[in-house]
Parts: sequence; structure tokens; C-alpha cells
Amino acid sequence: MFHIDRSEPDALAAFLGAIAVAAGAAIVAATKPGLHVSTKDDGSPCTAADEAAEAAIVAALRQGAPDCAIVSEESAEAGAPLTTSFFVVDPLDGTRDFIAGETDFSVNIAAVRNGRPIAGAVFMPRLGQLYVGGTRAYVVAVAAGGSLPDKALWQPITTRGAPAEGLVALASRRHGDAESEALLARLPVRVVERRASALKFCLVASGQADIYPRFGPTKEWDTAAGEAILAAAGGRVVAPDGSPFTYGHAERAFLNGAFIAFGDPALAPDVLQPTAR
Repeated sequence: MFHIDRSEPDALAAFLGAIAVAAGAAIVAATKPGLHVSTKDDGSPCTAADEAAEAAIVAALRQGAPDCAIVSEESAEAGAPLTTSFFVVDPLDGTRDFIAGETDFSVNIAAVRNGRPIAGAVFMPRLGQLYVGGTRAYVVAVAAGGSLPDKALWQPITTRGAPAEGLVALASRRHGDAESEALLARLPVRVVERRASALKFCLVASGQADIYPRFGPTKEWDTAAGEAILAAAGGRVVAPDGSPFTYGHAERAFLNGAFIAFGDPALAPDVLQPTAR
């Protein structure tokens, strides 16, 4: 059995990774022509694949860690009162991209202890890529529903130093905002790639990109797993004033504030607001 307060972060990350891969199989099984799409109160779409993945994740977490609370996108409002330790779940991050047949959607699961994510898993079902982070970060090649390979086959990932030729920046494909664009405009950015889901954190964590700012609205299940992976790889996720992100804010419906995710800590003086320098 696992418990967020007692289990090691790397063991938790592997546990969450296996669950995310199994949930990917539930998404694949629910994918079929004529997939029904409903609209939630906030205007975002929800499909049978979202619901099937959430059911699989919640069941697995309750079996493997029965004493830990769960905050999940599709049922957060009905969740149990939070303790200092809990899981955060987005069963299908990037539903619009999933519906459109794109690859940039993910299954996100994180373990939060005392307001901070200590382990996370992000699985890309159509890419067959699993990212996990505890004390170290890895990418693992595995098909949806497959078994995790021996850990010797997991590829360690780390962030990179800011390249002299300019930064590779990431922005949301479907949810751009003017403040994020303004920040990138004052940095030495070589190219801006527009991607979806928590994959953006993983691209920074694996040294394929350098910075991902987001001043528009997100929820805790959008960021917790990605932050855990990026932090394990050597990067940072902070508010524009440099303060750390914290989780478990049921009082504001788990709404995040603005954040900047970046790989090279040396970028901090350039990306943070002047009052934070």
C-alpha cells in the first residue's frame, strides 16, 4: 500500500505512472466514431473517454492508497474534504485536442504533500510516452495499457541551460493570453511552439524547450503533475513574483494564478517581475 506522507517520491511516481498508462487504455477503448461530447458548466468539453479514464484512475488510487484523498477534474466539487496530502488527477488533459484527433493530450496524476507536488506522472496515450518525476525525472516508452518496462530502460531527463542562440518557448495552442505573449516578447526567444496539455512541462523538463509562461486561467490538475516532473528534472514553476505554487485551494475551486515554468534557474532574473528580483 502507498501513502503520500510515508512513501518515497520515486516509488509514488512509478505507482502513478502505472495507473496513468492503464488509464490510457481506457481512453483508447472509449475512442470511437460518433463519440458523444457534452459541455460542462465552465464551457469545456467532456467525453466518455474522460469519464472512463477518471473511473479507472480513482479505482486504482483507492485500491493502492486507500487512505489518501483525491481531487479530480471531473468530480472535484463532490470531493471529500482535503487533508495535507492528496492526489490530483486530470484524467484527460487536452480534451479538445483529443476530440480533434491530435496527439497532445495527456493523463495527469500527482501526489501533493503539504501543498507541494512531490511526485507526478504524465502519460501521452497516442505518443506512447510516459513522463514521471519524484526525486529524479524520466521518460518511458510504453503503449497505453502496457506494463512498465524494467527501470533500467527508463531514460533520465534533465532541463538544459538557456541556449546562446535563443530560447525555445512554449505557449498554449488553444488558450493564449496577452500577458504571456508580452513576457516572451521581452526575452531572447528564438521560436515559440504552440502545444497542448501538460506535455509543455515535460518538454521543458526533457530539455526540448526552455520556458512556458501561462497568465491565463488553469486549474491545479492542469499543473501539479507537470510541475512535479519539471522540478525533478531541475526546473522551476513559480508565480510571476517568484513565490512557489501551492495546491489544495478548494476555497477558490482549485483555480491557479499565473505561473512561469522554466528549465534553467539562471533565467529567473530575466523572467520574474522586477519586484521579485
